[in-house]
Amino acid sequence: MPQIAMVIDLNKCIGCQSCTVACKSLWTDEAGQEQMFWNNVETRPGQGYPRDWEHSGGGWAGGQGGGKLKPGVIPPQAAYGFDGEPNHDEAWSGRADRLRVYEKQPEWGVNWDEDSSSGTYPNNFHFYLPRLCNHCTHPACMHACPVGAIYKREEDGIVLIDQDKCQGKRECVKACPYKKIYFNATAGRSQKCIFCFPRVESGVPPACARQCPGRLRFVGMLDDSAGPIHRLVNDYKVALPLHPEYGTGPNVYYVPPVLPPGFGPDGRVIDDPRIPTAYLRSLFGPGVDAALATIRAEMERRQRGEPSELMDLLVARDWKTLFNIPEPRHG
Repeated sequence: MPQIAMVIDLNKCIGCQSCTVACKSLWTDEAGQEQMFWNNVETRPGQGYPRDWEHSGGGWAGGQGGGKLKPGVIPPQAAYGFDGEPNHDEAWSGRADRLRVYEKQPEWGVNWDEDSSSGTYPNNFHFYLPRLCNHCTHPACMHACPVGAIYKREEDGIVLIDQDKCQGKRECVKACPYKKIYFNATAGRSQKCIFCFPRVESGVPPACARQCPGRLRFVGMLDDSAGPIHRLVNDYKVALPLHPEYGTGPNVYYVPPVLPPGFGPDGRVIDDPRIPTAYLRSLFGPGVDAALATIRAEMERRQRGEPSELMDLLVARDWKTLFNIPEPRHG
């Protein structure tokens, strides 16, 4: 099956949330979608959105698409944040404390722990992790759906939920280990990222990728040997899936972050990486060591004034090089 995919370079993400706003304004502005963020940008290390999603189960127990589905849970409402109505009118009219946005003080929400660093000064660190549905090769959500409402498109591998078939059983929410399927209580159906397929069918990249000011999202077909996705994933092997151990075969890949070196007790630069490599392994698997080594080696080549095809690809001076979407379909 042909598979469209995305590569996100974490070294260029500044956490501006332009992708989140683009997605939110385009797709999730209806009743029941208030707490839906088909795209969100998490601060790492952090608890993510929904809160603590990495410990809510799902995925495959026997490797990629094999064995049986792992048990999963539906995150509680508190993991998504407070669902009350903000008191904007009262706040801006002066009738209420402008710092008190909600009638009830929320305890959690999307981006709640944004920009909260880990480690100790002067070696504290954090980085940003954009997340969306991975449009997996072996989607656990599709196999868990008891009514067959979830399917992969044959032409590009995009995973969709048939809104006419969905009965709101929420088994898909349990099965997705990334918790990127949301339940719309108003509509009574599950909903998720659709990879902006109406745009893709017109040769236009998804809104989150096109609106990114940092030029960090590559979009194209995974099997296109001349495209950026294939080169970063299969040739250079610097783009890795998030939590490959979940067994779903994600088709959103990440170039791991390389932060400046740390400082020793005497204030001098040390060789130890600022982000513990063990933490990056926990996110992107054992392949992260080789990926980081390749990135650093190519950075050093460029610093010496030598050519580096990989660095040219990642810098993406011409934004059009980010996208290699198939020709639009007509008729």
